[in-house]
Amino acid sequence: HAIDSLYHTYANMKTIAAVNSSRGNSIARFPLVVSRKATFHATRTLSASAAKSESNSSLTIVRPDDWHLHLRDGDFMRSVVNHTAQHYSRAIVMPNLAPPVTTTTAALAYRQRILDALAHPVAPSSTAVPSKHSFTPLMTLYLTDSTSPDEIHRAKASGAVFACKLYPAGATTNSDSGVTDIAKVLPALKAMAQVGLPLLVHGEVTDAHVDMFDREAVFIQQRLVPLLNQLPELKVVMEHITTRDAAEFVLAAPANVAATVTPQHLLLNRNALLAGGLRPHAYCLPVLKRETHRQAVLAAVASGSKKFFLGTDSAPHARGLKEAACGCAGMYSAPVSLAHYAAAFEAAGALDKLEAFASFNGPDFYGLPRNKDTVTLAKTRRNKVPDSYVYGNTVVIPMSAGQVVDWEVL
Repeated sequence: HAIDSLYHTYANMKTIAAVNSSRGNSIARFPLVVSRKATFHATRTLSASAAKSESNSSLTIVRPDDWHLHLRDGDFMRSVVNHTAQHYSRAIVMPNLAPPVTTTTAALAYRQRILDALAHPVAPSSTAVPSKHSFTPLMTLYLTDSTSPDEIHRAKASGAVFACKLYPAGATTNSDSGVTDIAKVLPALKAMAQVGLPLLVHGEVTDAHVDMFDREAVFIQQRLVPLLNQLPELKVVMEHITTRDAAEFVLAAPANVAATVTPQHLLLNRNALLAGGLRPHAYCLPVLKRETHRQAVLAAVASGSKKFFLGTDSAPHARGLKEAACGCAGMYSAPVSLAHYAAAFEAAGALDKLEAFASFNGPDFYGLPRNKDTVTLAKTRRNKVPDSYVYGNTVVIPMSAGQVVDWEVL
């Protein structure tokens, strides 16, 4: 299919404008026009709902899934996997290991290592998964310029690989082997559309001239819209969205486009990274944005739209790799993520929307059954997050380390 439209999105715009191609008689296959009436005003939404803040002291929901998770490998994985398994039933596991998980064979081997780690954690007395529920890793492939359609068909046939991840080369941790040009991976993407395998995108450009805070908006304009014009049937998840641009884009897009949202991008703005000194444990990619973007993303998920679902992007790094001259990107949120999501939805006056976001929208998009068991959160105001956790032969600093979090998972 030819690309029939060009879209311009900018960080301060309220609309996405469609422009006809040079042919003049073509019609945009992916028309996105977000009007002032159709969009939402985040500040007004949040301030109004805050007046109706929920007073519930406990909340029971269907056990959620994490649709974007980094587990690492080896002893590092054995240190952290059960922090996720305690609260979540399934997780989409990211493939950006070193070397990356680029084949179905490698994905199946990685899956077995995760299952082995669940049975033999580093500290079983404190992190063992309760016997009343199980945890299932959902595997992904790391797309490269040479990923073949045959590999896509093998992945789908395996029954264990549920998506493929597109990292623009150099965009984040272990992404150097990522895609350099979407055109080079187009045959694989066409195969994915054919077999119904979702594409997960790290939605940032890596061009040196593009400001770090604008990379998401530019990716939508220059990469994602043209791709969806070529493959309108491809299921796409914009991972860890951070901007008003992305929230409005996903809301206006067809049903085959969705997004995951992290706890940090619902609760924190870039002041958490920069105010009062550089705070390396608040550094993640995409980077935290200004407050107006945080409010817009929170308003989008609090609206109850089925197009947004939980994806923590929990990404552990050893303390020494974070507190460094060139620190690694990633926040380790797994132990406290569900409590943070509850706090975010409560702040938006939308606790009644948390269950769909955490437990229903993700499996519905992936075509998987919803979980049957439940989890209960309580507003105890005494959930103190540890200063650190064991991480292989070192430690990892969790999100909100040393702080008291209002909610906790019972």
